[in-house]
Amino acid sequence: MDNKQILNQMIKFNKTILDNAFKAMTMAQEQGEKLITSTLSQASWMPEEGKKAILDWVKAYQKGSETFKSAVDEQYKKVEDYFAKS
Repeated sequence: MDNKQILNQMIKFNKTILDNAFKAMTMAQEQGEKLITSTLSQASWMPEEGKKAILDWVKAYQKGSETFKSAVDEQYKKVEDYFAKS
């Protein structure tokens, strides 16, 4: 086995680990979102502005996660293309 092939396998392994960790993080985030949404719907004492702020935070987290994942996927694709060319 040459060094490029070993490095390529290591990168694929790391991408698999990252994908699985991201899926686990996403599942935890979705459960947290369900909990927050349920709690906010029952929190009659909380002003609407506060509820909106919390839901905006949840949306910002989701958008940030998606942006992060797409950026990482794009960089892994560049690395895969590099190894495919060499």
